[in-house]
Amino acid sequence: MQRLFRVVADRDIENDKRLRNYTYIERDNEHRLDGKGQVKSTELKTYEVMELYGEQVRRLIEKDDKPLDAKDAAKEEEKIQKVIDKRKNESDEARRKREDKEEKDREEDRKFVREVADAYNFKLVGTELVAGREAWVIDGEPRPDFVPHMKESKFLTKFRGRVWIDQRDLQLAKMDMECLDTISWGLFLARFRKGSRFMLEQTRVNDEVWLPRQLTAKVDVRLALLKNFNVDIEQSFRDYKKFRATSRVLAVEEIQKK
Repeated sequence: MQRLFRVVADRDIENDKRLRNYTYIERDNEHRLDGKGQVKSTELKTYEVMELYGEQVRRLIEKDDKPLDAKDAAKEEEKIQKVIDKRKNESDEARRKREDKEEKDREEDRKFVREVADAYNFKLVGTELVAGREAWVIDGEPRPDFVPHMKESKFLTKFRGRVWIDQRDLQLAKMDMECLDTISWGLFLARFRKGSRFMLEQTRVNDEVWLPRQLTAKVDVRLALLKNFNVDIEQSFRDYKKFRATSRVLAVEEIQKK
C-alpha cells in the first residue's frame, strides 16, 4: 500500500505541473453559518484561471452567477494587465530568483505529498465505479509512530479518510477526509474543527492528466483574532482548456480570445 501511494503521490505532482498548461473556470460557493449551523449568508464567485509567465492569475468574471458590471470588469482587466507589464519589465536576475523560488516551493510540495504515504496505515476495503471507471477503495488511519519531517506534515495524523484510486491510471479519483482533532493554522487562525470533512473529486482531462472537479470543506475562521465564523466552502472546476502563455507580451484582448 505504501508503494502504491508513493506512485499516486508522484503522479499527483505531475498533475500539478500539467495544470499550469490549462485555463479553466473555478466557481466558489461560500456559505457562512450561524451558531446553529444554519446558512446566514452566501457569497458566490466565478473565476477564469490562467497561467501568465509562471504566475497563476484568477480573473473574476461573475458574482452570484451574473456577469460583472463594467466598472468591476475593468478592474479585473487592469489586474491582468499589471501582471503582463510586471513580467514585461522583469530583469533576468529577478526572473531567475522568481523561478528558483518557484522550484523550491515545488520541491517542498513534493516532499509533503510523499510523506502522506508514510503517515498512514492503509487497508483495501473494496472496489467501486467512479465516473464509470473501476477504482480501489482504501481507508487510511494515522500511524501512531509517524515522525513528520516537515512542519506541515504534523497535521497529517489529525486526519483519517478514504480514497478511491483509479485502477488503470493509478491516479487519485476521489478523497474523503475527516478531521480527528481541532487544528489551526495561518496568521488569521483558520481552523478545522473535530469532525469537519474535506472532500475532493478529480476528473480525467484529455487522456493525459487528472484535475480537480469538485472540492468541499468546512472551516472555522477567526478574523484578526477577534471575530469567529463557520464557513462551508464548495468549489467546482470545469472547462479545462490546454493553453500556454508564450514569452511575448500578450494584450488582455488576446488572452481573452485564447
